[in-house]
Amino acid sequence: MKEVVQSLLAQMHRNNPDLCFEIHFWDGEKNKYGDGEPKTVLKFNTEKSVKRVFSDGYLGFGEEYMNGNIDIEGDFQEPLKIAFDPAFENLKLSLLHKLKVLKNYLATRDTLRRTPENIQYHYDLGNDFYKLWLDKSMTYSCAYFKNETDTLEEAQQQKYEHICRKLLLKAGDTLIDVGCGWGGMMFYAVKHYGVKATGCTLSKQQYAYILEKIKQENLQDSVTVLLKDYRTITGQYDKFVSIGMFEHVGKKFIPTFFDHVQNLLKPKGIGLLHTIGKDTASSPDEWTMKYIFPGGYIPVIDEILNAMGRRKLNFVDVENLRLHYSMTLDEWSRRYETHVDDVRKLFDERFVRMWRLFLNGSSVGFRFGNTRLFQIAFTHGLNNEYPLTREFIYGE
Repeated sequence: MKEVVQSLLAQMHRNNPDLCFEIHFWDGEKNKYGDGEPKTVLKFNTEKSVKRVFSDGYLGFGEEYMNGNIDIEGDFQEPLKIAFDPAFENLKLSLLHKLKVLKNYLATRDTLRRTPENIQYHYDLGNDFYKLWLDKSMTYSCAYFKNETDTLEEAQQQKYEHICRKLLLKAGDTLIDVGCGWGGMMFYAVKHYGVKATGCTLSKQQYAYILEKIKQENLQDSVTVLLKDYRTITGQYDKFVSIGMFEHVGKKFIPTFFDHVQNLLKPKGIGLLHTIGKDTASSPDEWTMKYIFPGGYIPVIDEILNAMGRRKLNFVDVENLRLHYSMTLDEWSRRYETHVDDVRKLFDERFVRMWRLFLNGSSVGFRFGNTRLFQIAFTHGLNNEYPLTREFIYGE
C-alpha cells in the first residue's frame, strides 16, 4: 500500500512541480517531494488511513483527518491541492463507497419535510459559533474585494452595495430575500436605499437574531422576516435576491425554485442570484455534503440559465467572483484559528478539525478546482429600461 501511495504522489509532483511537501508514514519512513524546505508535512498515522483514501477518496481523507489518523503540519492548504490533481481525481472508488454516497443522497433530499433539518443542521450550530469568525454583519457568503487590503467588514458591505446597484434599488421598492441568513442584505438595503425588505429562512437561530435586530434598530415598518420554506412564500415584489441559498435547493428542485421566483417577482422586476456553481459537471464532494451541507448540490451554470430562460427570467449580467470567495474563506479561516480554543469549548476536537478542513478545502476548491461563485442579474420578462452598460455598477 505504501508503494502505491509513493507512486501516486510522485506522479502528482511531476504534474505540479511547484508543490513542496513531505510525507510521514506510520512506520517512521519519510518521503519529500519538491525542492527547498517543505511547506507542509502530511502524516499518515495508521496504514488504515491510507487505505481509506484509496477506497473512499476525499470522503475517506476527511474522515481520517477528523478522527486524528491523518495530521497536517505547516501550510494546511498545500496538501489539499493534491485533491485536484488528475491522478487523484481519477482514482476508481469502491462500489461500497458509491452505495454510501447514494444512501446519503436519498436520505437528505431537499423535500419540504427534510429541508428544515438540513438547514438547521448547519446554520443552527449557534450564533455564538458564527460570531467568532464572521464579520460584524454576520454575513456568511462571498465578499467583494476591491483591493487585497480590504478588511472582511469592508468587503462584505461592498458586496451588498454591488448587489444593490445591479438590482437598481430605489426608495420604496419591495425586496424579497430568499434565504436571508442573518439579515445583512436586508438591513443594508433598508438603510442605504430606503426599501421595504422581506426575508425568509429555515434557521431558527437566524430568525431569532433578525427579530432581535429589527427590534433594537426600530425597523418594524421596513424589515419582515419569515420562518418559512421559500416554496410557501406568496406575494409579488419589485426586486428579488437570493445570496448563498441556491446551493441548498437540490438538483431535483431547481425548476421548482425558479417557478417560485417567477411568481414572486413582478413583470419587468429585477432579480439577482448569488450562488456557488460550476462551469461543467463533475463528481460531488461527498465529504462536504455528508458533514457540512446535507442535501446540498452545486449546480452547473447551464442548468441555472436554462431553467431561468424557460420561465422568462432573462439574465442581463453574469459575473464570476471565484477568487473573491477564496479570499473570503481565507479570512474566515484566519479568524477561525484565532478562536479555535473557543470552538473546541463549544464542541470538541473532531468538530474543530472538521470545520478547519471545510474552510480551507473550500478555499482551495475555488482557487484551484472547478468551484465558482456566480452573480446572475436577471429581469422577469424583457425590461428595455435596464441600463445599456455596466457603468451604473462600477461608477462612483
